[in-house]
Amino acid sequence: MSDAEVGKELRRAVDSGKVLFGLREARKSILKGTAQLVIVSANAKKGESETVRQLCGTSSAPFYQFNATGLQLGSLCGKPFVVSFATVEKAGKSKLLEAAAQKKGKQ
Repeated sequence: MSDAEVGKELRRAVDSGKVLFGLREARKSILKGTAQLVIVSANAKKGESETVRQLCGTSSAPFYQFNATGLQLGSLCGKPFVVSFATVEKAGKSKLLEAAAQKKGKQ
């Protein structure tokens, strides 16, 4: 799945499921074990991004590096602010989790 398709599915997840925004929410969700997917913008701070990647590595949550800025990611989510981290807890009607599984299988 391309980033454009992931963006569409992310918007669908925001509308029909449960998506949290921000580093603090991502950490909490990963540590609680409720994160099903973590999406990180291309311009997220490197240290923060690495921390989240490591947390995802120790849990079952997939990590997806989105090739767009935080402003573009926020716009895709329908938010009027920068979104560096989007954590999907419930995918709703979207196919985000399948896309993440396909990408993980290709790596």
